[in-house]
Formats: sequence, structure tokens, C-alpha cells
Amino acid sequence: MTAITDEYEIDTDTERIDVALVHHWLSTDAYWALGREQEVVERAVRGSLNFGVYDRAGNQVAYARVVTDLTTFAWLCDVYVDPRHRGAGLGLRLAAAVRNHLAHYKIKRIMLATHDAHALYAKIGFVPLPDPEKWMVLTE
Repeated sequence: MTAITDEYEIDTDTERIDVALVHHWLSTDAYWALGREQEVVERAVRGSLNFGVYDRAGNQVAYARVVTDLTTFAWLCDVYVDPRHRGAGLGLRLAAAVRNHLAHYKIKRIMLATHDAHALYAKIGFVPLPDPEKWMVLTE
């Protein structure tokens, strides 16, 4: 999938992902991934559906990945926009592109977790988790 929006291109070609850059972003600036090792980022990229956002010069300026079976469940995670490109709605366009890409598969549940971007994701249809008391987590 490739989508052109104004001055940005959103693409799912994993070969285009600048893994070193994504590692830098996540491990140094993303509250949920601070200190994440490069090898972990590399494995996550290999095992996920990836969305890169590129400027007109082809430089990667944002990233998101989806962990999914493309049938029943998807988890949108590691959404990151380079600070120099924030404030222009790029994060919203990236999340919408992910939603639109996954719509084809008719996935029953697409989830995400966020500390501070609830209003952004609500604009494209995400709602608080219904019945959160039913959900459990297994951590290390």
C-alpha cells in the first residue's frame, strides 16, 4: 500500500523502513519504549505490518506498526512522528491510513494503548475499551 498525502507518502514496504532511525526515535524519545534495544526493534519490524511516512525527498519522518493476524485482531503500536514534523496532523493521517488499510480485512478488533493521545485516536473512531475488567495481561 502506498498513499500520497500532500507532501508525504505513507507506505507499507518494510524494506523502506529505516530501522536504525526508528530505534533511535523509540529508544530515546517514546515514553513506552525508552531504552528499547535495537535488536528488539529489528525483530518487531520483521514480525509486524509496518507503515513508514516519507517526505518528498524520501526521508522517513514517521512510523507505526501493527501486530496482527490480518483476520481477527490487530494492535496498533509504536506510532511515532519526528518532532520536526509534528503539529500538522501527520499522526492523525498515519493512524487513519492504518485504519483504512486494515478495513479491507474486516478485522473485528483493532486495539491500541496511549497515555496522552486519546483525543487524536477518537477522531478516527477509536473508543475507550468496553468492559476493561474482562481484559487481562501477562507481563514478564
